[in-house]
Amino acid sequence: MKLDFYHTLFVAVTQLFLGGYVMLLIDFREPVAVWRTRWLTVVGLVVGANLAGLFFLDFWETYKRVGPLTVTTPYILATLWCSAHRDFRAVFNMATALFIGCIGNANAMLVEPLLAGHAYGEYASLTVRAVSFLLMFLVLRRFALTYRQMLRQLNDSWGVLCVIPIATFVATIYIINHPGDRVMELFFIYGLLTVCCCSYYLMYLFFERVQNENSARYNAQLSALQLSALESRMEAVKATEYAIRTERHDLRHRLQAAAELVSRGDKNSALELLDAAQKRLDEQKEICWCRPPILDAVFSSYFNQAQNQDISVEADIALPDTLPVEEGELAIVLANALENAIHANLALPQKQRKIRCKMVGTPGIMLELSNPYTGEISFDHNGLPLAQKDGHGLGVQSICAYCKKNGAVCQFDLTDGWFRFRLVL
Repeated sequence: MKLDFYHTLFVAVTQLFLGGYVMLLIDFREPVAVWRTRWLTVVGLVVGANLAGLFFLDFWETYKRVGPLTVTTPYILATLWCSAHRDFRAVFNMATALFIGCIGNANAMLVEPLLAGHAYGEYASLTVRAVSFLLMFLVLRRFALTYRQMLRQLNDSWGVLCVIPIATFVATIYIINHPGDRVMELFFIYGLLTVCCCSYYLMYLFFERVQNENSARYNAQLSALQLSALESRMEAVKATEYAIRTERHDLRHRLQAAAELVSRGDKNSALELLDAAQKRLDEQKEICWCRPPILDAVFSSYFNQAQNQDISVEADIALPDTLPVEEGELAIVLANALENAIHANLALPQKQRKIRCKMVGTPGIMLELSNPYTGEISFDHNGLPLAQKDGHGLGVQSICAYCKKNGAVCQFDLTDGWFRFRLVL
Protein backbone atom coordinates (compact mmCIF):
# COMPACT_ATOMS: atom_id res chain seq x y z
CA MET A 1 0.00 0.00 0.00
CA LYS A 2 1.34 3.42 -0.98
CA LEU A 3 0.91 5.97 1.78
CA ASP A 4 0.58 9.58 0.59
CA PHE A 5 1.99 11.53 3.54
CA TYR A 6 2.72 14.79 1.72
CA HIS A 7 -0.70 15.40 0.18
CA THR A 8 -2.39 14.37 3.43
CA LEU A 9 -0.31 16.95 5.31
CA PHE A 10 -0.99 19.45 2.52
CA VAL A 11 -4.76 19.13 2.86
CA ALA A 12 -4.61 18.98 6.67
CA VAL A 13 -2.74 22.29 6.90
CA THR A 14 -5.09 23.90 4.39
CA GLN A 15 -8.25 22.74 6.14
CA LEU A 16 -6.87 23.70 9.56
CA PHE A 17 -6.45 27.30 8.48
CA LEU A 18 -9.70 27.42 6.51
CA GLY A 19 -11.56 26.08 9.54
CA GLY A 20 -9.95 28.83 11.61
CA TYR A 21 -11.16 31.44 9.12
CA VAL A 22 -14.71 30.13 9.22
CA MET A 23 -14.76 30.07 13.03
CA LEU A 24 -13.38 33.60 13.11
CA LEU A 25 -16.21 34.89 10.92
CA ILE A 26 -19.20 32.72 11.76
CA ASP A 27 -21.91 33.99 14.12
CA PHE A 28 -22.96 30.75 15.81
CA ARG A 29 -26.50 30.03 16.98
CA GLU A 30 -27.37 30.17 20.66
CA PRO A 31 -26.12 28.54 22.82
CA VAL A 32 -22.84 29.31 21.10
CA ALA A 33 -20.76 26.64 22.85
CA VAL A 34 -23.16 23.85 21.81
CA TRP A 35 -23.37 24.87 18.16
CA ARG A 36 -19.63 25.53 17.92
CA THR A 37 -19.03 21.99 19.20
CA ARG A 38 -21.48 20.57 16.66
CA TRP A 39 -19.79 22.46 13.85
CA LEU A 40 -16.34 21.26 14.91
CA THR A 41 -17.60 17.68 15.17
CA VAL A 42 -19.20 17.62 11.71
CA VAL A 43 -16.31 19.39 10.02
CA GLY A 44 -13.80 17.18 11.85
CA LEU A 45 -15.53 14.05 10.57
CA VAL A 46 -15.70 15.39 7.00
CA VAL A 47 -12.07 16.47 6.90
CA GLY A 48 -10.96 13.32 8.70
CA ALA A 49 -12.67 11.11 6.10
CA ASN A 50 -10.96 13.00 3.27
CA LEU A 51 -7.56 12.81 4.99
CA ALA A 52 -7.99 9.07 5.49
CA GLY A 53 -8.76 8.65 1.78
CA LEU A 54 -5.71 10.69 0.82
CA PHE A 55 -3.35 8.87 3.16
CA PHE A 56 -4.43 5.28 2.59
CA LEU A 57 -6.12 5.23 -0.84
CA ASP A 58 -3.85 7.43 -2.98
CA PHE A 59 -6.83 9.76 -3.47
CA TRP A 60 -4.99 12.93 -4.56
CA GLU A 61 -5.72 13.03 -8.31
CA THR A 62 -9.38 12.30 -7.67
CA TYR A 63 -9.47 14.72 -4.74
CA LYS A 64 -8.40 17.64 -6.94
CA ARG A 65 -11.55 17.13 -9.01
CA VAL A 66 -14.09 16.12 -6.36
CA GLY A 67 -12.74 18.08 -3.38
CA PRO A 68 -15.44 20.78 -3.76
CA LEU A 69 -18.03 18.03 -3.28
CA THR A 70 -16.34 15.98 -0.54
CA VAL A 71 -15.10 18.93 1.58
CA THR A 72 -16.39 22.32 0.41
CA THR A 73 -20.07 21.41 0.09
CA PRO A 74 -20.26 19.65 3.51
CA TYR A 75 -18.40 22.64 4.98
CA ILE A 76 -21.04 25.00 3.60
CA LEU A 77 -23.94 22.82 4.75
CA ALA A 78 -22.48 22.47 8.26
CA THR A 79 -21.91 26.23 8.45
CA LEU A 80 -25.48 26.94 7.32
CA TRP A 81 -26.77 24.51 9.93
CA CYS A 82 -24.80 26.01 12.83
CA SER A 83 -24.90 29.67 11.84
CA ALA A 84 -27.35 32.12 13.39
CA HIS A 85 -27.89 33.44 9.85
CA ARG A 86 -28.80 30.54 7.59
CA ASP A 87 -28.71 32.44 4.34
CA PHE A 88 -26.08 33.99 2.03
CA ARG A 89 -24.29 35.43 5.06
CA ALA A 90 -23.03 31.93 5.91
CA VAL A 91 -22.15 31.35 2.24
CA PHE A 92 -20.15 34.59 2.22
CA ASN A 93 -18.27 33.31 5.25
CA MET A 94 -17.23 30.18 3.34
CA ALA A 95 -16.54 32.11 0.15
CA THR A 96 -14.12 34.33 2.07
CA ALA A 97 -12.28 31.30 3.44
CA LEU A 98 -12.07 29.79 -0.06
CA PHE A 99 -10.74 33.06 -1.46
CA ILE A 100 -7.94 33.02 1.12
CA GLY A 101 -7.23 29.44 0.12
CA CYS A 102 -6.74 30.68 -3.45
CA ILE A 103 -4.11 33.14 -2.21
CA GLY A 104 -2.20 30.30 -0.57
CA ASN A 105 -2.47 28.22 -3.76
CA ALA A 106 -1.18 31.09 -5.90
CA ASN A 107 1.80 31.77 -3.66
CA ALA A 108 2.67 28.06 -3.57
CA MET A 109 2.44 27.88 -7.39
CA LEU A 110 4.73 30.91 -7.62
CA VAL A 111 7.60 29.28 -5.71
CA GLU A 112 7.23 25.74 -7.07
CA PRO A 113 9.36 26.37 -10.23
CA LEU A 114 12.10 27.86 -8.05
CA LEU A 115 12.15 24.78 -5.82
CA ALA A 116 11.86 22.18 -8.58
CA GLY A 117 14.44 19.44 -8.19
CA HIS A 118 15.19 20.15 -4.54
CA ALA A 119 14.85 17.23 -2.15
CA TYR A 120 12.41 19.07 0.08
CA GLY A 121 10.94 21.36 -2.55
CA GLU A 122 7.38 20.18 -1.94
CA TYR A 123 7.62 20.83 1.77
CA ALA A 124 9.09 24.27 1.15
CA SER A 125 6.08 25.00 -1.06
CA LEU A 126 3.79 23.79 1.73
CA THR A 127 5.60 26.12 4.13
CA VAL A 128 4.96 29.08 1.82
CA ARG A 129 1.31 28.12 1.73
CA ALA A 130 1.13 27.90 5.54
CA VAL A 131 2.88 31.27 5.99
CA SER A 132 0.47 32.85 3.49
CA PHE A 133 -2.48 31.45 5.42
CA LEU A 134 -1.06 32.73 8.70
CA LEU A 135 -0.55 36.25 7.36
CA MET A 136 -4.06 36.29 5.91
CA PHE A 137 -5.43 35.12 9.28
CA LEU A 138 -3.87 38.20 10.91
CA VAL A 139 -5.42 40.43 8.24
CA LEU A 140 -8.78 38.73 8.64
CA ARG A 141 -8.81 39.35 12.39
CA ARG A 142 -8.85 43.07 11.67
CA PHE A 143 -11.83 42.57 9.37
CA ALA A 144 -13.71 40.07 11.55
CA LEU A 145 -15.17 42.41 14.19
CA THR A 146 -16.65 44.79 11.63
CA TYR A 147 -17.89 41.83 9.60
CA ARG A 148 -19.70 40.17 12.53
CA GLN A 149 -21.36 43.46 13.41
CA MET A 150 -22.55 43.79 9.81
CA LEU A 151 -24.05 40.29 9.94
CA ARG A 152 -26.64 41.62 12.39
CA GLN A 153 -27.27 44.91 10.62
CA LEU A 154 -27.22 44.10 6.90
CA ASN A 155 -29.89 41.58 5.94
CA ASP A 156 -29.81 41.89 2.16
CA SER A 157 -27.29 41.90 -0.69
CA TRP A 158 -25.07 39.13 0.73
CA GLY A 159 -25.75 37.01 -2.35
CA VAL A 160 -24.28 39.72 -4.57
CA LEU A 161 -21.23 40.01 -2.29
CA CYS A 162 -20.63 36.25 -2.66
CA VAL A 163 -20.25 36.43 -6.45
CA ILE A 164 -16.67 37.74 -6.65
CA PRO A 165 -14.96 35.38 -4.14
CA ILE A 166 -16.86 32.35 -5.46
CA ALA A 167 -16.00 33.24 -9.08
CA THR A 168 -12.35 33.67 -8.05
CA PHE A 169 -12.34 30.27 -6.34
CA VAL A 170 -14.00 28.47 -9.27
CA ALA A 171 -11.64 30.07 -11.81
CA THR A 172 -8.58 29.19 -9.71
CA ILE A 173 -9.65 25.56 -9.31
CA TYR A 174 -10.27 25.32 -13.06
CA ILE A 175 -6.84 26.70 -13.91
CA ILE A 176 -5.09 24.38 -11.44
CA ASN A 177 -6.89 21.32 -12.87
CA HIS A 178 -6.19 22.37 -16.50
CA PRO A 179 -2.48 23.21 -16.47
CA GLY A 180 -0.96 25.15 -19.33
CA ASP A 181 1.57 27.92 -19.57
CA ARG A 182 2.60 28.53 -15.93
CA VAL A 183 3.38 32.23 -16.42
CA MET A 184 -0.01 32.93 -17.97
CA GLU A 185 -1.75 30.89 -15.29
CA LEU A 186 -0.11 32.88 -12.50
CA PHE A 187 -0.77 36.15 -14.29
CA PHE A 188 -4.44 35.31 -14.63
CA ILE A 189 -4.79 34.00 -11.06
CA TYR A 190 -3.05 36.99 -9.48
CA GLY A 191 -5.17 39.30 -11.62
CA LEU A 192 -8.33 37.68 -10.24
CA LEU A 193 -6.96 37.80 -6.69
CA THR A 194 -6.10 41.49 -7.04
CA VAL A 195 -9.61 42.29 -8.24
CA CYS A 196 -11.06 40.26 -5.37
CA CYS A 197 -8.79 41.94 -2.81
CA CYS A 198 -9.88 45.36 -4.06
CA SER A 199 -13.50 44.24 -3.79
CA TYR A 200 -12.98 43.15 -0.20
CA TYR A 201 -11.34 46.46 0.62
CA LEU A 202 -14.33 48.30 -0.82
CA MET A 203 -16.64 46.03 1.19
CA TYR A 204 -14.66 46.86 4.32
CA LEU A 205 -14.96 50.59 3.65
CA PHE A 206 -18.68 50.13 3.05
CA PHE A 207 -19.09 48.15 6.27
CA GLU A 208 -17.21 50.79 8.25
CA ARG A 209 -19.32 53.54 6.74
CA VAL A 210 -22.53 51.71 7.66
CA GLN A 211 -21.15 51.12 11.16
CA ASN A 212 -20.34 54.80 11.57
CA GLU A 213 -23.78 55.81 10.32
CA ASN A 214 -25.48 53.35 12.67
CA SER A 215 -23.33 54.55 15.54
CA ALA A 216 -24.19 58.17 14.77
CA ARG A 217 -27.88 57.26 14.52
CA TYR A 218 -27.70 55.37 17.81
CA ASN A 219 -25.98 58.27 19.55
CA ALA A 220 -28.59 60.64 18.16
CA GLN A 221 -31.34 58.33 19.41
CA LEU A 222 -29.66 58.17 22.80
CA SER A 223 -29.32 61.95 23.03
CA ALA A 224 -32.91 62.46 21.87
CA LEU A 225 -34.17 59.96 24.43
CA GLN A 226 -32.20 61.56 27.24
CA LEU A 227 -33.33 65.04 26.24
CA SER A 228 -36.97 64.01 25.81
CA ALA A 229 -37.07 62.12 29.09
CA LEU A 230 -35.41 64.90 31.04
CA GLU A 231 -37.64 67.53 29.47
CA SER A 232 -40.69 65.45 30.34
CA ARG A 233 -39.38 65.07 33.88
CA MET A 234 -38.75 68.81 34.20
CA GLU A 235 -42.24 69.60 32.94
CA ALA A 236 -43.74 67.21 35.47
CA VAL A 237 -41.68 68.76 38.27
CA LYS A 238 -42.75 72.28 37.25
CA ALA A 239 -46.40 71.23 37.11
CA THR A 240 -46.13 69.68 40.56
CA GLU A 241 -44.40 72.73 41.99
CA TYR A 242 -47.11 75.00 40.57
CA ALA A 243 -49.87 72.81 42.02
CA ILE A 244 -48.18 72.76 45.43
CA ARG A 245 -47.80 76.56 45.41
CA THR A 246 -51.49 76.85 44.60
CA GLU A 247 -52.42 74.51 47.43
CA ARG A 248 -50.21 76.43 49.86
CA HIS A 249 -51.83 79.69 48.78
CA ASP A 250 -55.27 78.25 49.46
CA LEU A 251 -54.17 76.56 52.68
CA ARG A 252 -54.66 79.64 54.88
CA HIS A 253 -58.27 79.93 53.70
CA ARG A 254 -58.88 76.28 54.56
CA LEU A 255 -57.24 76.72 57.95
CA GLN A 256 -59.46 79.71 58.64
CA ALA A 257 -62.49 77.68 57.68
CA ALA A 258 -61.32 74.77 59.87
CA ALA A 259 -60.74 77.15 62.82
CA GLU A 260 -64.26 78.53 62.41
CA LEU A 261 -65.71 75.00 62.37
CA VAL A 262 -63.78 74.09 65.51
CA SER A 263 -65.00 77.24 67.27
CA ARG A 264 -68.54 76.17 66.46
CA GLY A 265 -67.87 72.74 67.87
CA ASP A 266 -68.14 70.97 64.49
CA LYS A 267 -64.89 69.02 64.84
CA ASN A 268 -65.84 66.30 62.36
CA SER A 269 -66.38 68.76 59.52
CA ALA A 270 -63.08 70.48 60.40
CA LEU A 271 -61.23 67.16 60.26
CA GLU A 272 -62.85 66.25 56.93
CA LEU A 273 -61.80 69.62 55.51
CA LEU A 274 -58.20 69.18 56.66
CA ASP A 275 -58.16 65.56 55.44
CA ALA A 276 -59.32 66.65 51.98
CA ALA A 277 -56.57 69.30 51.90
CA GLN A 278 -53.97 66.68 52.86
CA LYS A 279 -55.15 64.32 50.08
CA ARG A 280 -54.82 67.08 47.48
CA LEU A 281 -51.28 67.76 48.62
CA ASP A 282 -50.41 64.04 48.49
CA GLU A 283 -51.75 63.79 44.95
CA GLN A 284 -49.32 66.50 43.87
CA LYS A 285 -46.22 64.70 45.15
CA GLU A 286 -43.78 63.90 42.38
CA ILE A 287 -42.82 60.22 42.42
CA CYS A 288 -39.10 59.42 42.23
CA TRP A 289 -38.79 55.94 40.78
CA CYS A 290 -35.02 55.56 41.23
CA ARG A 291 -31.89 57.60 41.95
CA PRO A 292 -30.12 57.48 38.55
CA PRO A 293 -31.61 60.57 36.88
CA ILE A 294 -31.88 59.36 33.28
CA LEU A 295 -33.52 56.06 34.25
CA ASP A 296 -35.83 57.93 36.62
CA ALA A 297 -36.82 60.23 33.77
CA VAL A 298 -37.50 57.26 31.45
CA PHE A 299 -39.60 55.46 34.07
CA SER A 300 -41.54 58.63 34.81
CA SER A 301 -42.16 59.41 31.14
CA TYR A 302 -43.35 55.94 30.11
CA PHE A 303 -45.29 55.21 33.30
CA ASN A 304 -47.14 58.50 32.80
CA GLN A 305 -47.86 57.51 29.19
CA ALA A 306 -49.19 54.17 30.40
CA GLN A 307 -51.43 55.73 33.05
CA ASN A 308 -52.77 58.22 30.51
CA GLN A 309 -53.81 55.18 28.41
CA ASP A 310 -55.64 53.63 31.41
CA ILE A 311 -52.83 51.11 31.94
CA SER A 312 -52.21 50.41 35.62
CA VAL A 313 -48.57 50.26 36.68
CA GLU A 314 -47.08 48.12 39.44
CA ALA A 315 -43.42 49.03 39.91
CA ASP A 316 -40.83 47.84 42.41
CA ILE A 317 -37.51 49.51 41.58
CA ALA A 318 -34.42 49.51 43.82
CA LEU A 319 -31.30 50.89 42.12
CA PRO A 320 -28.15 52.43 43.65
CA ASP A 321 -26.97 55.98 42.95
CA THR A 322 -24.41 54.78 40.41
CA LEU A 323 -24.66 51.85 38.00
CA PRO A 324 -21.90 49.50 36.74
CA VAL A 325 -23.01 50.16 33.12
CA GLU A 326 -23.56 53.23 30.96
CA GLU A 327 -26.87 54.69 32.13
CA GLY A 328 -27.93 56.16 28.79
CA GLU A 329 -27.62 52.85 26.90
CA LEU A 330 -29.58 51.01 29.59
CA ALA A 331 -32.22 53.75 29.36
CA ILE A 332 -32.75 52.93 25.66
CA VAL A 333 -33.32 49.25 26.57
CA LEU A 334 -35.92 50.26 29.15
CA ALA A 335 -37.57 52.71 26.76
CA ASN A 336 -37.89 50.04 24.04
CA ALA A 337 -39.23 47.43 26.47
CA LEU A 338 -41.74 49.83 28.06
CA GLU A 339 -42.89 51.10 24.67
CA ASN A 340 -43.53 47.53 23.51
CA ALA A 341 -45.46 46.79 26.72
CA ILE A 342 -47.64 49.89 26.27
CA HIS A 343 -48.43 48.99 22.64
CA ALA A 344 -49.33 45.42 23.64
CA ASN A 345 -51.71 46.71 26.33
CA LEU A 346 -53.56 48.98 23.92
CA ALA A 347 -54.99 45.89 22.20
CA LEU A 348 -56.69 44.83 25.46
CA PRO A 349 -59.86 46.03 27.21
CA GLN A 350 -59.16 48.82 29.73
CA LYS A 351 -59.81 46.62 32.77
CA GLN A 352 -57.12 44.14 31.68
CA ARG A 353 -54.37 46.67 30.95
CA LYS A 354 -51.41 46.40 33.29
CA ILE A 355 -47.63 46.70 33.40
CA ARG A 356 -45.53 45.08 36.12
CA CYS A 357 -41.95 46.23 36.50
CA LYS A 358 -39.37 44.87 38.93
CA MET A 359 -35.76 46.06 38.88
CA VAL A 360 -32.89 45.71 41.34
CA GLY A 361 -29.27 46.84 41.24
CA THR A 362 -27.61 44.33 43.59
CA PRO A 363 -25.88 41.91 43.35
CA GLY A 364 -26.31 42.73 39.65
CA ILE A 365 -28.80 44.61 37.55
CA MET A 366 -31.90 42.46 37.07
CA LEU A 367 -35.07 43.55 35.33
CA GLU A 368 -38.41 41.81 34.79
CA LEU A 369 -41.08 43.59 32.78
CA SER A 370 -44.40 41.87 32.14
CA ASN A 371 -47.76 42.67 30.59
CA PRO A 372 -50.90 40.66 29.74
CA TYR A 373 -51.14 39.45 26.16
CA THR A 374 -53.85 37.74 24.17
CA GLY A 375 -53.07 35.71 21.09
CA GLU A 376 -49.98 33.81 20.02
CA ILE A 377 -46.37 34.95 19.76
CA SER A 378 -43.86 33.09 17.61
CA PHE A 379 -40.27 32.84 18.76
CA ASP A 380 -37.21 32.20 16.59
CA HIS A 381 -34.50 29.61 17.30
CA ASN A 382 -32.80 32.09 19.65
CA GLY A 383 -35.96 32.54 21.72
CA LEU A 384 -36.61 36.04 20.40
CA PRO A 385 -40.18 37.11 19.56
CA LEU A 386 -40.84 37.45 15.84
CA ALA A 387 -42.33 40.71 14.57
CA GLN A 388 -46.04 40.44 13.81
CA LYS A 389 -45.96 43.25 11.23
CA ASP A 390 -43.45 44.81 8.85
CA GLY A 391 -41.47 47.55 10.54
CA HIS A 392 -41.96 46.03 14.00
CA GLY A 393 -39.31 44.22 16.03
CA LEU A 394 -36.73 47.03 15.99
CA GLY A 395 -37.01 47.40 19.76
CA VAL A 396 -36.12 43.73 20.30
CA GLN A 397 -33.17 44.06 17.90
CA SER A 398 -31.91 47.06 19.84
CA ILE A 399 -32.22 45.16 23.13
CA CYS A 400 -30.33 42.17 21.70
CA ALA A 401 -27.58 44.40 20.35
CA TYR A 402 -27.18 45.93 23.82
CA CYS A 403 -26.97 42.47 25.40
CA LYS A 404 -24.30 41.30 22.96
CA LYS A 405 -22.27 44.46 23.53
CA ASN A 406 -22.42 44.33 27.33
CA GLY A 407 -22.46 40.58 27.95
CA ALA A 408 -26.01 40.69 29.31
CA VAL A 409 -28.58 37.90 29.16
CA CYS A 410 -32.13 38.56 28.03
CA GLN A 411 -35.12 36.24 27.90
CA PHE A 412 -38.60 36.53 26.43
CA ASP A 413 -41.49 34.18 27.18
CA LEU A 414 -45.26 33.99 27.08
CA THR A 415 -46.77 32.06 30.01
CA ASP A 416 -50.34 32.02 31.35
CA GLY A 417 -51.33 34.99 29.22
CA TRP A 418 -48.42 37.17 30.41
CA PHE A 419 -45.56 38.26 28.19
CA ARG A 420 -42.34 38.66 30.19
CA PHE A 421 -39.02 40.25 29.38
CA ARG A 422 -36.09 39.55 31.69
CA LEU A 423 -32.64 41.16 31.60
CA VAL A 424 -29.63 40.21 33.75
CA LEU A 425 -26.40 42.21 33.72
